[in-house]
Amino acid sequence: MVLTKEENDRLCRVEGDAPMGQLVRRFWMPFLLSEDLPRPNCPPVRVRLLGEDLVAFRDTEGRIGLVDKFCAHRCADLFYGRNEEGGLRCVYHGWKFDVHGQCMETPTEQQDYFRLTVKLKAYPVEEAGGILWTYMGPPELKPARSDF
Repeated sequence: MVLTKEENDRLCRVEGDAPMGQLVRRFWMPFLLSEDLPRPNCPPVRVRLLGEDLVAFRDTEGRIGLVDKFCAHRCADLFYGRNEEGGLRCVYHGWKFDVHGQCMETPTEQQDYFRLTVKLKAYPVEEAGGILWTYMGPPELKPARSDF
């Protein structure tokens, strides 16, 4: 039996609102080896998952962040950011984001408005068995991660 183009797309496409992508997002999935982020404040790593460009980093406390690739301020690529003092700092204007995507510092702004309201898309990460796992689905449907 040969699938039609529409059936094949329904089963194979994972970007955006594609049905298979929405299904896969409901499970914890591996995205890097722990050794790819070997120590706190190591350089960030590019990650592409389910059609999304993301950046992974290990902060000063050893927590793992998986956040949107682009800074919320001027869309600079956070891959080139400095991983320092508990967050990833954008090289363009110095805005810093934590592992949850929350803006921590806005040195180019005089008021705290942006620091308190700006947040990047971020996904939860767990480390187990030398592998980094993330869940990209709705937070209210997040299952417990299997202990492989």
